[in-house]
Amino acid sequence: MKSTIQKLNQLTSGKFFINFALLLFSITTFSQATLSGKVVDEKGKPVAGANIYIEGTYDGATANEKGDFNFTTDTNGKQTLVVSFLIYETTKRIVDVANFQNTTIILKNNINSLDAVVITAGTMQSGDKARVSVLKPLDILTTAGNPGDIISAFKTLPGTQIAGESGKLFVRGGEANETQTFIDGIRVAQPYLQTGNNVPTRSTFSPLLFEGTTFSAGGYSAEYGEALSSVLIMNTIDEPDNEKTDVGLMSVGLGVGNTQKWKNNSLSFNTQYINLKPYQGLLPDNIEWKKPYQSIGGESVFRHHFESGLLKVYVSFANANFELNQEDINSIDKIKLDNKNNNFYTNTSYKGYLGSNWKIETGFSFGYNQNKGLYDIINFDTQEKASHLKVKILKPISRTVKTSFGGEYFNTDFDEKANGFRSEFNSNLAALFSETDVLFSKNFIAKIGFRATHNYLLDEKSIAPRVALAYKVAKNKQFSFAYGLFEQAPRQEYLKYDTSLQSEKAQHYILNYEYNKDKQLFKAEAYFKGYDNLVKYDSNFPQYNSQYNNNGTGYAKGLELYWRDGKNIKNLEYWVSYSYIDTERDYQNFLNSATPSFIADHTVSLVGKYWIQDWRSQIGATYSIATGRPYNNPNETQFMNGKTKAYNSLSLNWAYLLSPQKILFFSVNNALGSQNVFGYDYARNPEINGVYNRRAITPTADRFFFIGFFWTISSDKKDNQLKNL
Repeated sequence: MKSTIQKLNQLTSGKFFINFALLLFSITTFSQATLSGKVVDEKGKPVAGANIYIEGTYDGATANEKGDFNFTTDTNGKQTLVVSFLIYETTKRIVDVANFQNTTIILKNNINSLDAVVITAGTMQSGDKARVSVLKPLDILTTAGNPGDIISAFKTLPGTQIAGESGKLFVRGGEANETQTFIDGIRVAQPYLQTGNNVPTRSTFSPLLFEGTTFSAGGYSAEYGEALSSVLIMNTIDEPDNEKTDVGLMSVGLGVGNTQKWKNNSLSFNTQYINLKPYQGLLPDNIEWKKPYQSIGGESVFRHHFESGLLKVYVSFANANFELNQEDINSIDKIKLDNKNNNFYTNTSYKGYLGSNWKIETGFSFGYNQNKGLYDIINFDTQEKASHLKVKILKPISRTVKTSFGGEYFNTDFDEKANGFRSEFNSNLAALFSETDVLFSKNFIAKIGFRATHNYLLDEKSIAPRVALAYKVAKNKQFSFAYGLFEQAPRQEYLKYDTSLQSEKAQHYILNYEYNKDKQLFKAEAYFKGYDNLVKYDSNFPQYNSQYNNNGTGYAKGLELYWRDGKNIKNLEYWVSYSYIDTERDYQNFLNSATPSFIADHTVSLVGKYWIQDWRSQIGATYSIATGRPYNNPNETQFMNGKTKAYNSLSLNWAYLLSPQKILFFSVNNALGSQNVFGYDYARNPEINGVYNRRAITPTADRFFFIGFFWTISSDKKDNQLKNL
């Protein structure tokens, strides 16, 4: 410092320099203005903690406990003063900084605040950003009995059926294909991995990359179409917490993940290799594997933050193959299945602002799925290419009216070859949608929308209305109602043989009550769903010479209850869900209207998680029970008159922290070894005595054991994978 002053003194005299510095200081001081005042709410109560600042600068202050503030600024003339705080509307006003002292600013209540009413009919959300969260990020993989699958975690919620032979989501009387999956608002045409007959599958997604999931069992937004029963909306992480590497060694394979961050960019990826051969060697199941299931796959998310938006690129791939011999009631010899599956999906999405209060959400996806192999004596090669383009614009008209509108385009190119026979179709569908939220008060909201579609393959146009209301009767209690008309093109098994069919339709009516307070959540929901235009055919299964029509009808009605408590017992969080359903359909090859074989009238799930500090362990349990499911016994005269025995299963897991970043994990599904039956396969032809023989459809194994070691390497040396187990 001394040498610096000496050099300066060589250029000018010390006296001149000091006088010049004092002059500059004097000019700067006298050019500053002081702003002061008080921030209060509409009732005149002080708003402590309110933020007050000059827009475009760092000049500002925070209101004290009396609502008072005081700060200086180097700006002059007229400036924009911004005042904001949590549950109040942000206010902006033009002020003269030289004459703004002892002024009172009144903040208006924001009817979009955290305690405002929200529409919850038919909707269940997960994630820390969800207004009403029935599943948190921790729950997706810490639920006992869930094999690390996002979709499986939702099967403990009301409205879903326990279909252990499938592994897919069956919602409120609807089949699995009636649920559509979206990632960052863009559709995933093939969300499941390929598997064998009555061998459960799993989704293609890793929970590591997602921060929130919305599961809507009905009455969902006009933004989403081509789904008769439900939508599953998953959002990838916008910004990872830190850089890290995750390593997992499992009894069925291994996995590696990594996250890198830069100034405006971040990249996350994970890859996983699964090989059931070692496990089958130790604990064989009841399947005759010629080549146990093997797969390699991975996912990646790249993010780039613009000044006013976020671009994300998501990529997923999976390559799987297996070979097995299965018993078939209609064949003396076992049926051989040799299958190779390639699944690729990518989407690019962007969310940002366009000028003043205009917001855009847009994206594009492409998916490719191929199954190739041998089934009995049939060589098959099935390929599907699916793309989706979507644009959505959001605009607040006022503080009480918000609207959104947009359009989307779907293309599906399906091609199947089987022993020289080829079936194919190319489907194009365009849709427009619009929705308006009217917030009458913090206690009453209405959402009104419509969806217009044009299906070029089926040569049909339609308009589907959507309406939802919510009214808050007390601080933590509210009612919601939703109505909507939904439609979906017939499934591939039909369209590949007949493209003259029409879209299937369903009308949803949902009434919901919700109580949500202090780590406690209770939901009760009643619904009615009417089906029309369901596809029927006149053969044992869909085939090229079947006669198809849209004369099918059906209904589903029920009551669902959900209770979650993380308050009353220290270190324990649990939830209970109950579903009752009454449903019948006259569809497919049904002789008359009857309850489908995947339906259990009553289903109950109890899930608990308990942290034991002294053991450094989290233990979990899931107990599920369901009444018997119907099946058709050709030895009886009445159609679908059979009933399986009740289902029950207890699953357990245990996560032990070897160190802050090393975890040993153990789980067992169906720990009690319950002999569950999902239904029966009957012979197509009777024996000489006139009796049709049958074979029970049972789980592939009485129990499934899993052991894993998980290690996280991060700069903070604290982050671990407990939240992902």
